[in-house]
Amino acid sequence: MSTTTMDTDDVLGRSRTHALEHPTPFQRLVATDGIAPTIARLGLGLVILPHALQKAFGMFGGHGLAGTYDSFTQMMPGPIAFLAIAAEIFGVLSLVFGFLTRLGAIAIAAVMLGATFLVHLPNGFFMDWEGTMQGEGYEFHLLALTLCLVALIKGGGLFSVDRLLMHREPTREGKMNPAFAKVTQG
Repeated sequence: MSTTTMDTDDVLGRSRTHALEHPTPFQRLVATDGIAPTIARLGLGLVILPHALQKAFGMFGGHGLAGTYDSFTQMMPGPIAFLAIAAEIFGVLSLVFGFLTRLGAIAIAAVMLGATFLVHLPNGFFMDWEGTMQGEGYEFHLLALTLCLVALIKGGGLFSVDRLLMHREPTREGKMNPAFAKVTQG
C-alpha cells in the first residue's frame, strides 16, 4: 500500500479534480474565473450603486427608503415595491463585492426589467439627453441587462468573494479544512 499526497483544495478534503468533476450546487453558484467578468460586475455594480443609495438613504437627490416606497406603491403593490427596493440594494452589494454574484445579477435584472416595463418602455429607446422628451427611454436598462447576463453566465471573476469561496464548502459537521482555516485566520 503506497501513500500519495493529494492536492486537497476544498473544505471536505477532496482533490481539486474531484471538486471539478462533481461540483456541489454551491460550488456551481460561485464558480468563476477571468478578468472580464470582474470588469463587467464592477462596472454594473458601481453604476447601479448611486441609484441604490438614492433609494435607501436619499443620497444624490434621492427620496430615501420611505419616499421611494411611497413612489413605487403608486405603480405596484406594497410587497412588490419592498422587494424591488430590497433587490436593488442586495443586488448592488452582491455585484460590488462579488458575493453570490449570480443571485445579485438576477436581482438587478429583475429591477431593470421592472423599470423598463413599468416606466421606460412608453418613452422609447433613447435616453433624454437634451431634456425634450416626456421621460427616459430604456437604452440604459438594456445595457444593464446585458451586463447582468455576463455576470449570470461567468460569475464574479477573479477579484470576488465568489472566487475565494469556489472550492470552499463546510463539511456536514460544520468543520473547516485546516488549510483553509489558516488562510482565513491570517
